Amino acid sequence: MNRWYGKLLGFIAGWLLLRHPAGGLIGLLIGHAFDAGWIAPGKAKPYRVLGVTSDASDAEIDQAYRRLMSQYHPDKVAGAAPELRARAEEKARAINAAYDRIRELRQR
Repeated sequence: MNRWYGKLLGFIAGWLLLRHPAGGLIGLLIGHAFDAGWIAPGKAKPYRVLGVTSDASDAEIDQAYRRLMSQYHPDKVAGAAPELRARAEEKARAINAAYDRIRELRQR
């Protein structure tokens, strides 16, 4: 997804608020950060956890979920150190939450 309206609105708002061309540049940079998802990345986060894009097919999402769960499932690291198990459980929880969120978004 290639958004452009954040840059435009940021440029206009920066120019009007600071009444200087440098204000337009600052607004443009803030608009770029918004468009890139640095400021409000809530929508893209579940996709980022699974390592897929938002336009990935259901099969690709399922494959990424299975691959990550086979790697980070707590039963796979049952004999490891406690801190590694805790880290794997935390990562598995994040993967499950992201997968559930994507499934919920796609059912709507």
